[in-house]
Amino acid sequence: MKLAPRARKAVLTVHIVSSGAWIGIDVLVAVLVGVGLAGGSDAARGLALRALAEFVVAPMLISGLVCLGSGVLLGLATKWGLVRYWWVAVKLVMNVLLCVLIVVALQPGMADVGAAGVAIEAGQVPATDLSNLVFPPAVSLTMLAVATLLSVYKPGGRRRSRTAPRGVSGGTTRAMSEARPTVHA
Repeated sequence: MKLAPRARKAVLTVHIVSSGAWIGIDVLVAVLVGVGLAGGSDAARGLALRALAEFVVAPMLISGLVCLGSGVLLGLATKWGLVRYWWVAVKLVMNVLLCVLIVVALQPGMADVGAAGVAIEAGQVPATDLSNLVFPPAVSLTMLAVATLLSVYKPGGRRRSRTAPRGVSGGTTRAMSEARPTVHA
């Protein structure tokens, strides 16, 4: 499968925009968590936690899935492949892992976060320990920063194949070509 240049640019644009949106949402999560845990007034803290519980999971998951889908399409339809280059495979694994963490670890606790926000606004002590809220944006932003760096620098080249190229036993084609004697005429 190969994408025409115009289609490839469109998919790449969707991929870049969705990953940028995902990073932006994670920055917003970090701000809301910071305000919710250490912000000034009880009203501000409660509002931040309620906003976190109500508005973050769906846009984050959608941007993550769009990023995943466009990345898979780019991998299948361009020279980069999905697992041909190790850095593309790492990005794929991180994207899948982060999407799973949104559904499995983040989303189930959002009702408790919203209830804590309501309790704080009412001047009560929340029933839920909120100290673990610092981990989702820290982990996600770190992984997304690593994915961005991998995309920009594309380090290391291709993954090594388990089999030697055709006609070559015990070495690489490059090593064999470098080992040939030079003939001067």
